[in-house]
Amino acid sequence: MANVTFSSPKLAKDVTVYAIAGDRGTILSLAKAHKVPIPFDCQDGECGSCLVEVSHLSPTTKNAIALTEKEKELLKQLGKITKDEIYDAEVNDMPPRYRLACQCFVRHEDIVVTFQGDDTVPDQGPYITPAAKVFAGGLQIATVDEFLSYAVKVEEDAADHYNQLAKDMGACGDSELKSLFEQLADSARMHLGEARARAGSIDDGKSVPPDYVWPEQVGPEQSSSFAGDSALRRLGVLRVALQGATRAYEFYVSVTATTKNPEVASVARDFVAHKAERLKVIEAWITREEWAEKSAKQPATV
Repeated sequence: MANVTFSSPKLAKDVTVYAIAGDRGTILSLAKAHKVPIPFDCQDGECGSCLVEVSHLSPTTKNAIALTEKEKELLKQLGKITKDEIYDAEVNDMPPRYRLACQCFVRHEDIVVTFQGDDTVPDQGPYITPAAKVFAGGLQIATVDEFLSYAVKVEEDAADHYNQLAKDMGACGDSELKSLFEQLADSARMHLGEARARAGSIDDGKSVPPDYVWPEQVGPEQSSSFAGDSALRRLGVLRVALQGATRAYEFYVSVTATTKNPEVASVARDFVAHKAERLKVIEAWITREEWAEKSAKQPATV
């Protein structure tokens, strides 16, 4: 089983679906089943219209399959595969970066599938939740340094909360989620460092606007409902993380929508992209946990 996240300028929001690897479905068939608009024509590895980029979320789990001769030849014609990549796929079981969606089968691994889409279809703007769509007035940032002062606070806030979630999950004995939140905290600190490095000066008096602060969280080890149900505990903290990450994402999106300074909008879009990557990861984990919980509740068949 695997989480497959589809990402494209043609999508207003990344689409994550849970796929069962055993059904031998291709990326293209999975996309069609979920109405994800990957372009295609021949569906037989001969036209190249379904070219996609495949990124593997786990650095330790990368499963390549033997490339068909027609796929290798077409990828070479498109300039999307090298001799070294072919060797790594066939000898070292390392998948190439680009694939044909009609030829690439879903495996037991979490992946992000990126595609450009039909050029005749306009790109979608970034997805914003209903609350953010009605955002009007309020904070309007005029300079890059002012924006970065807020960004420093947003990323500090995120790093602190991810650290707390990591500690909470460690106290519960959940090493898997502890590791996830430690990685997310490291990512927040990295972008915090980038914000400080890019700013001419930082106004320490700035604080995260109230609409975008992280939700209140209770340590799972202190909650009887979380402590009594490991599945609820895992889903609960993942949803807290998703809500916090979404609020930070929407803050950056709101800046791009309200600022009158193109340079501020450009820098803010960089942070939108960073936050979107975090959302992808958390959403993929939630999808997996929800599937596991649903499967556990289904009665066994004889």
